[in-house]
Amino acid sequence: MKLPLSFSTLAHTYSIVAYDREAGQLGVAFQSHYFSVGGVVPWVEAGVGAVATQSFVDPSYGPLGLALMRAGKSANQALDGLLAADPLREQRQVAMVDLHGNVSVHTGARCIAAAGHKTGANFSVQANLMLSDTVWDAMADAYLTTAGDLAERMLAALEAAEGEGGDIRGRQSAALMVVKAQPTGQPWRDRVFDLRVEDHWELCRSCGAW
Repeated sequence: MKLPLSFSTLAHTYSIVAYDREAGQLGVAFQSHYFSVGGVVPWVEAGVGAVATQSFVDPSYGPLGLALMRAGKSANQALDGLLAADPLREQRQVAMVDLHGNVSVHTGARCIAAAGHKTGANFSVQANLMLSDTVWDAMADAYLTTAGDLAERMLAALEAAEGEGGDIRGRQSAALMVVKAQPTGQPWRDRVFDLRVEDHWELCRSCGAW
């Protein structure tokens, strides 16, 4: 059985963007019940910032957000500018963090519930189409209370989201990306982690289909 089109074309997910000032790292991580969302949701660039774009996803928020931050705009300025030009902004969920730790996030009024976000110092967690509206609080708590490097703390946030019920439809793809905050001039040396699960199929919670 195939999922209805309205479900199969959306990037309902939970994610985190973060800047670890002490470690000098930027990162983004997510999980979704959708095939290979690693090429759509997470965007990160050394010396610039990190972006997660999801819900009724517009992938251009990633490269355009990075381009604006690269040009000197703050995360708030970059996201505000992109939203102002988007007639479908109320269907979007987008989060950004810049190299200075500024965080900006938008959860549109037409994102499918449960949908929401929570920000903290240098990070934002966000989710939509969740079983529970406790997901983003649990993610933030896990990120703040977990010891370890940025990758470990972001992974803890993802695990906390799943512990609260996660995506209504189940699990399928995920990614975790970490780069050095200060670029070396050699992009391959800037990547600390670049991990993806493209397609891990399980029983769809909402439709009972494989």
